[in-house]
Amino acid sequence: MKKIVIIGSGINGLVASNYLAKEDYDVTVIDKNSYTGGACIKDSLVIEDKGIDFAYGPTVLGMMPDFIFSETGLDKSIETFYPKTPKLVYFPDSKKSTKIFQSHNELEIELEKEWGEKGDTLGFRNDENKVIEFIQYLYKNAVSPSTDIAENFLGKNLTDLWIRGSAKDLLDHYFTSEKTKLYMGMTVIESGPASIYQPGTAFTIPLMDSGSVFDGYWGYVKNGIWKISENLTEINKSLGVNFCLSSKIENIDTATGKISYTSNGSKNELNYDHLLFATDPKVPGKLLNNETVKSKNEKRNYLGSSGKVTAFFKNPVKWVESDSNPEYDTSFRFFFSTNTLEEFENASQNAANKIDDYCPGYIQVYAEGGAQRKMNNNEHLDKIILFTKNLSFDKSAEKLNDVKEKIISRVVPHIKNPNDLVFSKFLTPKDLHETFYFPEGNIDHMTLDGNQNFDKRTFSSNSNSFYKYYNYDNIYYCGAGSFPCGSVAGTPGYMCAKQLTRNEKQ
Repeated sequence: MKKIVIIGSGINGLVASNYLAKEDYDVTVIDKNSYTGGACIKDSLVIEDKGIDFAYGPTVLGMMPDFIFSETGLDKSIETFYPKTPKLVYFPDSKKSTKIFQSHNELEIELEKEWGEKGDTLGFRNDENKVIEFIQYLYKNAVSPSTDIAENFLGKNLTDLWIRGSAKDLLDHYFTSEKTKLYMGMTVIESGPASIYQPGTAFTIPLMDSGSVFDGYWGYVKNGIWKISENLTEINKSLGVNFCLSSKIENIDTATGKISYTSNGSKNELNYDHLLFATDPKVPGKLLNNETVKSKNEKRNYLGSSGKVTAFFKNPVKWVESDSNPEYDTSFRFFFSTNTLEEFENASQNAANKIDDYCPGYIQVYAEGGAQRKMNNNEHLDKIILFTKNLSFDKSAEKLNDVKEKIISRVVPHIKNPNDLVFSKFLTPKDLHETFYFPEGNIDHMTLDGNQNFDKRTFSSNSNSFYKYYNYDNIYYCGAGSFPCGSVAGTPGYMCAKQLTRNEKQ
């Protein structure tokens, strides 16, 4: 039985080990932490003399393919919920929201009425769905992305527009309203301050809607998203996967396929036939002690600009607009601080250039507490999460209390009971770097700019073996820095495992 060692027990390491164990490999997972899950873990606080758990890193589930959710066995142990209500969007000059309906026809009517949109909303959604179908084909079949495959699937025009093109050109092609362009294009800076003018950034827009657990939408896990990693760890143990936690790797001998590590004060060795790094992109070069690899890795763009505020309320949050429909309590909300695409671009680039600690772009609000109540998980405090752009990488949250208050103040005018806010916790990109080892605080480990997107999001020297690590024959990389990106999805882990298995059988 061939031996596989996976370094890193985040979602990609867990998904890869699940699939490889089912292929009868002897799988061992090594992690420096005393727990599994990477950034998909819980934090705990005592507030008003009672303990409460909450998501430390990511909060919502969205980009995971439905087949990974079912094939790993997660569907049998995880309860989920996602809001069927429209997403609600607020601009600086708006007191009430614009509704982003799931129905394309309703959306077209709403955008014309509220934002004066005269473009081709239906055409945008129809073409986006074609690109999403293509992306999902790559996922399921573990096909290395390439523009040739894209052209065969989509044709040259859609490939040029949606994959090779810039976000700015894509948005200008379909829309006339600045507000429509802003909303549809906000995910370009999901991982970091990528420029909307850069070729290749258009691809991020359909990419963020390519998960199929909730059919392109995002949702919640009962108790918290950390249940994904906790449950998958137990499933993997039942498959025979070995876990070596609290381990420090001392040496990797690639000539003999041997790893030396210490765990709880004792020295250990592991032999491997294949080695997978399910880590941030910088770790492999350091552990392999390869100066060429380290030098190449240093030239990549890792800068992140996302932060989050978790706000706790002693009573359920009462949203001003929920009077007309109580179901809006769990709706996703977006609060923009700019009115035009150019202002939006300037804010993200100002954060990248450290013009200020906080260059307001948009805040996405997750109504975590309301969603938990929908799943009959009634906690003593309500929780909303304010996922925020654009923060610089300079300072930790403890030095930016004024920024935290500024973020909260953008949202609370739309809440009827703001005085019920009893505590809030803030994480900046610097905190994300120090807590979860995200390079430069980037939630996807590398910025989704045009040079690091689609077919360029790889460390392999072989375009057909997309997840191999540089020129190493039996070393792979499947962390969030590889295609497609991060999120609690496990897609790189799955695709890497499938490609490894396929290579073995050739």
